Amino acid sequence: MNIEFYGAAGCVTGSSHILHINDKKILLDCGMFQGKDEKERNNNTFSFNPQDIDFVILSHAHIDHSGRIPMLYKEGFKGEILCTEGTKDLCNIMLQDSGHIQEMETEWLNRKRRRKALPEVTPLYTAIDAKKSIELFKGCTYNEWIELFDGFKIKFTDAGHILGSAITEMLINENKHTTKLVYSGDLGNINIPILKDPTYIDNADYIIMETTYGDKLHGDVSYDLKELVNIIHNTVNRGGNIIIPSFAIGRTQEVIYALNNYVESGILKGIKVYVDSPLASESTEVFKKYTNYFDTEASKLVDSGDNPLEFTGLTFTKSPQESMDINNIQSGAVIISSSGMCDAGRIKHHLKHNLWREECSVVFVGYQAEGTLGKRILNGDELVKILGDEIAVKAHIYNLQGLSGHADKNGLLNWVKGFKNKPKNIFLVHGDEEAQESFYKILNEEGFNSHIVKLGEDVYV
Repeated sequence: MNIEFYGAAGCVTGSSHILHINDKKILLDCGMFQGKDEKERNNNTFSFNPQDIDFVILSHAHIDHSGRIPMLYKEGFKGEILCTEGTKDLCNIMLQDSGHIQEMETEWLNRKRRRKALPEVTPLYTAIDAKKSIELFKGCTYNEWIELFDGFKIKFTDAGHILGSAITEMLINENKHTTKLVYSGDLGNINIPILKDPTYIDNADYIIMETTYGDKLHGDVSYDLKELVNIIHNTVNRGGNIIIPSFAIGRTQEVIYALNNYVESGILKGIKVYVDSPLASESTEVFKKYTNYFDTEASKLVDSGDNPLEFTGLTFTKSPQESMDINNIQSGAVIISSSGMCDAGRIKHHLKHNLWREECSVVFVGYQAEGTLGKRILNGDELVKILGDEIAVKAHIYNLQGLSGHADKNGLLNWVKGFKNKPKNIFLVHGDEEAQESFYKILNEEGFNSHIVKLGEDVYV
């Protein structure tokens, strides 16, 4: 067996790795490069022939892991895409939304190109391409071995990152020798609302492992939730709004869940919360469908008849006009909108209307990749460009990493230590240079063999 690393290698986004097993090619994830990675790498072409891929194994629905599947389909892939049932349903809405964004951004770019007498370009893929690619998806249950072909079996276990996210265990039999490979996907943070903690795996010969927060420790979740309440109270008292850039899938639902608890207990009585993201609205309906994925606390609420994703004062906007109407609210609103890194979507409009106001607050609850608008705001830029205008950063800026959906360095290390026997090697992916170098040293100090893979590297095991 050999593994080729085509994405999330030496960077965070664009997850994509190819396994060569018994004359078959299996693609682990097919993600899109985002932020700085998108500028340095190319989303427009694959470094392999999509028609040569036999299977895709998808860890979860986030665009940096799934976002180029419609393009893969468009360029000739006609195999099977295996993932959990929850991931399939989320991809059905996320990838079509992504295709719609590709079309809109291409149309905007072509208007500029036409004015310069330049030839027009085509989108990476369309919403129709995305819809057609979903026909290749096969939804699977957790904890069940599936034989894809002779000599190759897989099992999905809960990664605790977003709804349906999976760690993939793989049994590979070549030349009468069995090897177990485990792909972590993205591992979840512990004790976050709604979802279960990441599953510990008993054994593996080799691991492909994410390192997003390999150099950082998150704050305590309960502390950060209390801090969120304080931020809301203080901002409302100042006469401002609270803007929460949030990933439509995962963070949005977790924030809603937490606010539901505070509203129903009277701590945030009378608060007005707007979820301004059609994708988040659709995703929340998928969450309601898969309550069997919920952790014990959330399951008890559901069993008691209390929907933890609904409460008085919560509004999901649908139309563009409803979104624009929110911008007329000067104070007292909690506005949750995507995208989580502020590089696209309705969040840009809400930042444009509130970021320059000292009485407002912006609360980050998820990872901000280098080169994104969210990262520039977090880095302390005093002036940022939003929708063509220079906007002063005067609002109070907060970063609540306890609510992150990613495991921190201790969470990653504890997951590795959960293996009963040390693997022969751990291939480190999905992290920036500082995070990977830091986690590499931690693993070596703990007696683990590990290797930071490079883009295009081909490893034989």
